[in-house]
Amino acid sequence: MKAREIRELSNDDLQIQLNEGRAELFNLRFQMATSHLDNTDRIRQVKKHIARVRTEKRSRELGIAKVG
Repeated sequence: MKAREIRELSNDDLQIQLNEGRAELFNLRFQMATSHLDNTDRIRQVKKHIARVRTEKRSRELGIAKVG
């Protein structure tokens, strides 16, 4: 999901995305620990997604509007 798509989500949807991302990251880390993870790059992708969602949530809390 791109940053533009994240900006279009509602606050409730952002929280859902954050929860799903954290759950997926937990599962990926568990798979890596048990040597069942095939795509290790997926961890990086999920971390970036979580960061994008958290950034958007925080900018809304502070009232910062993105231009562009």
